[in-house]
Amino acid sequence: MNINDTIIALATAPGVGAIGVIRVSGPATIAIVNSVFRGKDLTEVPSHTIHLGTIRDEEKIVDEVLISIFRGPNSYTKEDVIEISCHGSPYIIQQLIRLLLTKGARLAKAGEFTQRAFINGRFDLAQAEAVADLISSENESMHQAAMNQMRGGFSQEISKLREELVHFASMIELELDFGEEDVEFASRDDLKKLIYSLKGLITRLTESFTLGNAIKNGIPTVIAGKPNAGKSTLLNALLNEEKAIVSDVPGTTRDVIEDVINVDGIAFRFTDTAGIRTTEDKVEAIGVERTYAKMKEASVIIYLIDLINDTKEDIEKQLAYLKALKVPYLLIGNKMDRADANLLNALESENALMISASQKENLENLKEALKTLVSLDDFKTGNTIVTNLRHYESLMETNKALDQVIDGIDRQVTNDFVAMDIRNSLFHLGQITGEITTDDLLENIFSKFCIGK
Repeated sequence: MNINDTIIALATAPGVGAIGVIRVSGPATIAIVNSVFRGKDLTEVPSHTIHLGTIRDEEKIVDEVLISIFRGPNSYTKEDVIEISCHGSPYIIQQLIRLLLTKGARLAKAGEFTQRAFINGRFDLAQAEAVADLISSENESMHQAAMNQMRGGFSQEISKLREELVHFASMIELELDFGEEDVEFASRDDLKKLIYSLKGLITRLTESFTLGNAIKNGIPTVIAGKPNAGKSTLLNALLNEEKAIVSDVPGTTRDVIEDVINVDGIAFRFTDTAGIRTTEDKVEAIGVERTYAKMKEASVIIYLIDLINDTKEDIEKQLAYLKALKVPYLLIGNKMDRADANLLNALESENALMISASQKENLENLKEALKTLVSLDDFKTGNTIVTNLRHYESLMETNKALDQVIDGIDRQVTNDFVAMDIRNSLFHLGQITGEITTDDLLENIFSKFCIGK
C-alpha cells in the first residue's frame, strides 16, 4: 500500500438508491476532484463545507452533485478527503469513478481508508477493528460493545498495562548498563506485585471474552428434548418461518439447525437438535451424539418436556442429566393446550414455564425468561468486554510471558533474561493496539473490511 496515492471508492452500498457517496482520500484529492467539478474552486473553499455543482467529462455533464470537503488532518483519514454525493444510479457512479481514475486516483483496497486512519494516528489498531464491528452490528448489544471499543475503552485498559510495565522494563534495562556495579533500580518485590496486579486485570479481560464472543456472534442456545417434544415447532415459531421440518414421525431432525434471533437487543444463536433417545438408526444416532455435544458447549439450554407423552420417570431422568451438565437451562413444558394434569403438577416444583409452540402461546414469557437467565450485568455497567479473538489470544500470550517473568524472579535468573520476558509481554500487548505490527497482520485485519471504509 502506497499512502502517497490518492484512493477512491464507493462508500455507500452498491445497487440502485436515492444517492450514492463516493469517497476520495490522499494528497491529490482536491486537485483531482477540482479538475472535473464545475462550481466553486475547491482549492480555495474552507474545510468542512458542502458545495453544489456538476461533474463534467470535458463538456459533458455526468451528474449534479454535492461536494463535502474535509481538509487534513481534520478528516477521517487525517488526509484531504472529499465525499461526492451523487444520484444513486449504478451507471452514474461507475462513470464518476472511471472519470476520477483517469485523473490520477486509484481504486481503494478493502479497508484502506480505515488503514490510513490508523497509520496516520487517527486511532489505534483495536479502535480501527471496532469500526468493522460497528458496521456489522445487528443489535443493541453488538452496537454498544463496538462503540465502547471504538471510543477507546479497551485501548485505555491496555495502555495502563503497558505504561506500568514499560517503567519497570526501563529500570531493568538500566541495571544492565551498570551490571558490574551490582545496583538495583527496580525492586523485584515491587515488580512481582505489579505483575500479579496486571495478571489479575488480564484474567478479568480474558474471562470477559466468553460474554464478548456471545454478544458479537450470538449467545449459543440449544433447544433440546426427546423426539416429538416440539423443538422444531418452537424454533419455527420463534423465527416466524418454516426453518425446520416438522413431523409426527419421531427422529425427523437428524442434524443441528441454527439461526440467530434478536430478543430486545440480545442475539441468541438458536440450535435445534435431534431428539434424545436410544436408536438403532445409525444416522439418527449420530444426530443424537451431536445433540449431547451441543448441550455441553451451550451457554443456555431450552429443554422441552412433552406434556402429553412424557412420564414422571422420563422427566426425572431428563432433569438429572440437565443438572449434571451444569449449564444454565430453562425447563419448558410444551403442548400446554393438551397437557396431562399429572405432568403439570410434577413440574410445579421445577419452576417450569408452560408454552404451546404450535399455538405460539407464552412465547413472549419464554423470551423474557431467556433475557433474565443470561447475565449481561458487566456489559450493562460499562465494564470493558473483549469481543475480538485476536485480542483474546494476545492477552493469553501476555499472561504466559508474565508467568515467565515471575518464574525468572523466583529462580533469580540474570537481568537480561528478566528483561527479555518483560519485552515479550510488551510485544504481545503492543500487537493489540498496533504499537507492534507486521504487514501480514495489517493485511489480514483490513482485508476483512468493506471497500470504501
